Amino acid sequence: MEIAIIAHDTKKELMAQFCIAYCGILSKHNLCATATTAKYISEATGLQIDKLMSGKQGGEQQVASRIAYNEIDILLNFRDTRSNATTTMEEMELLRMCDLYNIPVATNIATAEVVITALERGDLDWREIVNPHSAYNRAKAK
Repeated sequence: MEIAIIAHDTKKELMAQFCIAYCGILSKHNLCATATTAKYISEATGLQIDKLMSGKQGGEQQVASRIAYNEIDILLNFRDTRSNATTTMEEMELLRMCDLYNIPVATNIATAEVVITALERGDLDWREIVNPHSAYNRAKAK
């Protein structure tokens, strides 16, 4: 499966800890993440991660584009939900794309654990049937 990972600045450490805890499961899948998040995770876990642009430079749009082309199966997106945190149009579009293309999305550690354990159990294998991998993902697997 193709897993995209995004974490706001205040959630990067939590995302890295999550990835440490679930490194065994994540290592069986292809990962991509926005720049700084990818750096945090790869340094903490040694996982191989396709590094995208930072969120502010278009990383969220890159993820949305990959979702539109059926190149993402799961989105882990730990968001800052403090009252003074703003939700950008890019974030709203990203969540809309997940709804449109039936991409499981986790926006906090609780839902991320549910999604990852479901992935390990095979509960998300329907992604392979309903949305077979794109040419992009088949080429990466070779």
